Amino acid sequence: MFVALVIVTLIAVAANAVESVANFAGAAWVKANSRAVGVPDPWLPFLGVVKGAAALGLAAGLFWRPLGIAAAVGLVVFFVLATALHVRERVFHNLHGPLLFLALSVAVLWLMLSA
Repeated sequence: MFVALVIVTLIAVAANAVESVANFAGAAWVKANSRAVGVPDPWLPFLGVVKGAAALGLAAGLFWRPLGIAAAVGLVVFFVLATALHVRERVFHNLHGPLLFLALSVAVLWLMLSA
């Protein structure tokens, strides 16, 4: 179970770190996705901070579990809201993105709670 926790957590860390950097860089695909659901461009650096902090929290959670659990809970909430925003705005062409991140966050949370 610990090996699964480490692997899934490292995948989640990498994915959220890439998203964080893309938010800070103002990548065209990030802007297009956020604009499609009504998120203004000035929010992107804040969202980058949130995703970056979550990635660091998950990584630290491998050594101090309470921090990892808190980061995983934060990511689950974040991606539930992102999914809800996509549904509310009827933006389904890229709904797989937040759903994938949500599933990954739930998996990390579950593994941290059960390991």
